Amino acid sequence: MRWWDIAPVMRLELELFPEDAWSAGMFWSELAETHPGGTRHFTVATAPDGAIVGYAGLMAVAGEGDVQTIAVDVRHQGSGLGAALLADLIREAARRGCAELLLEVRVDNPRAQRLYERFGFEPVGIRRGYYQPANVDALVMRLDHPSIEPKDLKETRHG
Repeated sequence: MRWWDIAPVMRLELELFPEDAWSAGMFWSELAETHPGGTRHFTVATAPDGAIVGYAGLMAVAGEGDVQTIAVDVRHQGSGLGAALLADLIREAARRGCAELLLEVRVDNPRAQRLYERFGFEPVGIRRGYYQPANVDALVMRLDHPSIEPKDLKETRHG
């Protein structure tokens, strides 16, 4: 992800997460840490016409990784794009030497939970009222020793 991706990512963010969307400032702060040696890795997925149809972000600090965000345009959900974005984050966590990878997912999002389970994530706890202002709980999931076989992810662009 690059700075010029923030505006189209924000349109998608507001469409997908109207109640608890990140702000543009949050994305700017995350991108500020994507430099070599930084703690963040963000990627976008584009359609053949160049439109951004998904994005994902990872934080990796001191051997621990956290999936910061992952989103796929509703018109592209079910196409394997979410899996490709998640695979990219897992590979990056492994490359950075993360011993574990954590994430939070809404308890009312079983589709995303199934995706994470397919990659080996296991439930480890609940964060009550994590998603605000809707006051929805988050299921915390963990993947120990992240690794994944290299794949060709032509639809992603790294930042």
